[in-house]
Amino acid sequence: MDHFLYIDGALCAEQVPVAEIAAQVGTPFYVYSAATLRRHYRLFDAALEGTRHLVCFAMKANPNLAVVKLLGDMGAGVDVVSAGEYLKARAAGVPGARIVFSGVGKTREEMRIALDGGIRQFNVESEPEMDALSDVAVALGKVAPVAVRVNPDVDARTHDKIATGKAENKFGIPISRAMDAYARAARLPGLEVVGIDVHIGSQLTELAPFEAAFCKLAELTRALRGAGHDIRRLDLGGGLGIPYRRANEAPPLPQEYGAMIRRLLGDLDCEIEIEPGRLIAGNAGIMVSRVIYVKEGADRRFLILDAAMNDLVRPAMYEAHHDIVPATEPAPGAEPLRYDIVGPICESGDTFARERDLPALAAGDLVAFRSAGAYGAAMASEYNSRPLIPEVMVAGDQFAVIRPRPSYDEMIGRDNIPAWL
Repeated sequence: MDHFLYIDGALCAEQVPVAEIAAQVGTPFYVYSAATLRRHYRLFDAALEGTRHLVCFAMKANPNLAVVKLLGDMGAGVDVVSAGEYLKARAAGVPGARIVFSGVGKTREEMRIALDGGIRQFNVESEPEMDALSDVAVALGKVAPVAVRVNPDVDARTHDKIATGKAENKFGIPISRAMDAYARAARLPGLEVVGIDVHIGSQLTELAPFEAAFCKLAELTRALRGAGHDIRRLDLGGGLGIPYRRANEAPPLPQEYGAMIRRLLGDLDCEIEIEPGRLIAGNAGIMVSRVIYVKEGADRRFLILDAAMNDLVRPAMYEAHHDIVPATEPAPGAEPLRYDIVGPICESGDTFARERDLPALAAGDLVAFRSAGAYGAAMASEYNSRPLIPEVMVAGDQFAVIRPRPSYDEMIGRDNIPAWL
């Protein structure tokens, strides 16, 4: 469920017509619903009711400070993968005790920043990383709490570019080597082993891959405890998918996911950490764009928008689908037209959709890309020297710009010309 609905024929973000935001902010822009973000966080929190748990928002999905603060104020933790994300989470008011630092390539400087600022745990992904983290911690006179990310060699049955739990993926330590890895971590003076981490991929639409991974995790927990390790936290990662197509059968609900966790892992008496990102933020945001031209090609009709692949790269990168809807509700029975929906960038890949049915549209009309709150603005760039587009948050009948569009002068001013040119 989200809070982007037609009210009196106008598409609204909660109670604010998107056309009103467009008139004040300009297009294209992202807009997020505070009510949807809150609802989705509560669903995960309720799904784990009765267990000791922490829901950590995967900040890479949407790192806007306002989004992170909203969730942090509700009690959410944050899963970060860089020093920049860590510092943004702290700037949003999230205490270090609720921040988990993941990622395969943490630098010693990033480790230092997190240890100095406070951290719940590092999810370490290789033996060399363990050695480096121990060195940094000892030099600072600290002990780093760690969970070792294990790779369970489970096929997440998702897009290859967002699968992370198969043997050929770069993530984690092979589960077959886990006992040796934990023995090594226990010997290092700067580390304290607190748990196990696993994350098999993103946009999973069935529970079976999770079940396969969590069964292996339960077996490993018992084996590690038998070897003397104090395993008291299980970080299960994220990955539960969202319905990008409204016509599709919905993926499993957080309640079903939580019930599976209790069934498979409940007897281990571990604190459960989960790291949802897409399911919290994805359907909490839309991208709004304006039609520049309708162009008749040789055998197809092009809807040319002022948004482009630099603003929303998922269709170009993953062949991802986003439902696209007009800002004005179509009249009942209106005959649709078929469009290829494209942006203005000089790349054939700057195509959002092919042969998509929409009501007749004209230059100046607004359209909205649904399910764009995760991995939308977060992955945007200034390719073709196009300024990053604004982000807006709506709460009830009010809205605010939470990241402004930079001016051309600001964008140009970030470059420096050497004195010798």
